[in-house]
Amino acid sequence: MLEKLNWILNIVMGSFIGVWIGHGIYVLWDYKTHPDLYAVQSAPWYTSILLYGAVTAVILAAAIIIKQMIRKKSKKQ
Repeated sequence: MLEKLNWILNIVMGSFIGVWIGHGIYVLWDYKTHPDLYAVQSAPWYTSILLYGAVTAVILAAAIIIKQMIRKKSKKQ
């Protein structure tokens, strides 16, 4: 059971990192192709990348804490 949870957490962590990288590449490409759209906004063009990064960091931190708890429980058994 703990091994499956660890495996699922690895998939979740990898998925969130991949989505964040993909979003960053897309926003960079969109900024390079449509800079006038981003000039109208009051926020910098990379704001959504930072927001996705913060959410990803929180989810990764939670997953790492859960993985640490799993590791401690498997050492006790």
